[in-house]
Amino acid sequence: MAINNPTRETTHLKREILVRLIKSFLSDNFEENTRKIPFDMRPKGCEVPYRCCIYKERAILRDRTIAGLGFAIEESEDSTLLSDMASVAVKRTQPEENPLTVLQTACKGCVPSRIYVTDLCQGCVARPCVNTCKFGAITIKDGKSHIDPSKCKNCGMCVQVCPYQAITKIIVPCENACPVGAIEKDENGMAKIDFDKCISCGKCVNACPFGAVHEKSQIIDVLKHIKAKKEVIAMMAPSIMGQLPCSPEQLKTAIMKLGFSDVYEVAQGADVTTTNEAKEFEERLEAGAEFMTTSCCAGYNELVAKHLPEIKPFQSSTKTPLYYTAEIVKREHRNAVTVFFSPCVAKRREALQNQNVDYVLNYEEVGAWLIALNVQVQTCEEKPFNAEASAEGRNYAVTGGVAGAVQKMLPEDLPCHPVIINGLDKQSIRDLKKYAKNGMCDLGNLIEVMACPGGCLGGNGTVNNYKPALKQLNGYVEKSKSITELSK
Repeated sequence: MAINNPTRETTHLKREILVRLIKSFLSDNFEENTRKIPFDMRPKGCEVPYRCCIYKERAILRDRTIAGLGFAIEESEDSTLLSDMASVAVKRTQPEENPLTVLQTACKGCVPSRIYVTDLCQGCVARPCVNTCKFGAITIKDGKSHIDPSKCKNCGMCVQVCPYQAITKIIVPCENACPVGAIEKDENGMAKIDFDKCISCGKCVNACPFGAVHEKSQIIDVLKHIKAKKEVIAMMAPSIMGQLPCSPEQLKTAIMKLGFSDVYEVAQGADVTTTNEAKEFEERLEAGAEFMTTSCCAGYNELVAKHLPEIKPFQSSTKTPLYYTAEIVKREHRNAVTVFFSPCVAKRREALQNQNVDYVLNYEEVGAWLIALNVQVQTCEEKPFNAEASAEGRNYAVTGGVAGAVQKMLPEDLPCHPVIINGLDKQSIRDLKKYAKNGMCDLGNLIEVMACPGGCLGGNGTVNNYKPALKQLNGYVEKSKSITELSK
């Protein structure tokens, strides 16, 4: 399977550990087999591919296993055996609150972010860097440009104007990726997440080339309920339809082979979101509102709650597709354990706030589970879904899909001008602040906000590259009925 981010090797490591954890759980001795994972992956005398020695590699693999068991590395003791932690994981009654953890054994402790003059500097007569800097941070010393770090604001203007590209910006990948400044160095120079600021967008997970920022898996919790013969129902986000080489109906069969009782499309809930959000948008415009933002992205909802309270009056109050799908499942299966298959880490936070959603697994975890049980999805028979979802609901997975679905349900004479925010970053957050301050958006009146570029197909938990995933999803969408047909 191709992946959706450049950290290929770290993805392979996470997947291998998840596969081993699943096999260990299904074995006769879960605790002992879990304890041996780092040693089985790096046996005595093996080649050490990444770190200085076998002991360092085992230490990092141990921490990755702890995250796979669903625990925070920051709160675990070095002396605690993996077998003991596996035993605690089985007894756990609910997931831990914060979905991310930092593996300090894997963190490289990158140098601080700064603007840096390289040896390519020619000390040119034009002095564009000196003349451009508004803060007086650049002077010429010994024929070369010199930056005073106490005055430099890291604005990057000197980087842009240097004709020799001799000035560069050194970034810390995880810090640079975070749109809200929630991750920075601790007193030891290692990455640390401030969960009061974190919106769980997962950008730091994708950005770190060492795989030091890790999701805490809930796969042991789900396996435990299936082993106990409970009714466990999967809810698949629309973006999963672009991840694996099979039809959605084959994927349903494959998931049921893992032990799930039934599988629901979250696109079914997306149709409810579309209907409700269209009605709300119409009512708001009739009441004189200048614009409304969508509300289906969990990362955006966290952003509003923690960093953008001023835009709350403009945010749709309609619930997410997951909310409505879980409501349907619990209505039809009151005592079922519900598990959402998610493209991103933000949905773990949403699930913690919704009593109808018990657990969340990302696509990496689902893929590892299929590998562990040797389920070949492309050879599975096709099993139809209990309810039909619309093309628009299934297209929620891509940028523009939500706004397009809402627009389709509006009266033709209602003015609707969608504005698409394709990924949250510092600039898009500034734009949202401006819209809230002005009470209007000069570009349009229906603002769709997606935390991930490309929409949910670009989430940090996906396993397929964006273009082939989009092609596969489009094929499914094109075969689906429109929401207007289904609503008749």
